[in-house]
Amino acid sequence: MPEKRRDVISWDEFFMRVAIAAQLRSKDPNTQVGACIADGDHRILSVGYNGTPHAISDDEFPWGASDDPLQDKHSYVVHAEANAVLNYRGSLRDMRGATVYVTLFPCHECAKFLVQVGIGEVVYLDDKYRGTTDNLISQRVFDSCGIRYRQIEPLTHVQ
Repeated sequence: MPEKRRDVISWDEFFMRVAIAAQLRSKDPNTQVGACIADGDHRILSVGYNGTPHAISDDEFPWGASDDPLQDKHSYVVHAEANAVLNYRGSLRDMRGATVYVTLFPCHECAKFLVQVGIGEVVYLDDKYRGTTDNLISQRVFDSCGIRYRQIEPLTHVQ
């Protein structure tokens, strides 16, 4: 009888690949972000990506940064982590202790959302804003609330 296959990807890699797939839905020309929330039993609770709210036509709103808030994409885009929380159709109690896999370390606003729903761990792929004020605020929020965060290596396992 053949033995089972042992060269399977880890749960971290699996859920991060789901987050990467989600980011491919983002229409942001500069930064695409995806998020996947998984519970302790390795079940996907929700997925999200950065984009405009569903009732807003993403053809009619700006996709660039601007000093004018009316023309700045940041005024209209919902971040991937917030969308993953908002997309969940179950009880938010299910998110207590869950892990969010996100392709970019969360901003301070998303950090507050994640704390509020009880996320227990943040696993991220990229931290391109490391050391910025926003990044330091996010870390402080996570640290003060006991939320673990860790970066994983870029995914290389291909089959």
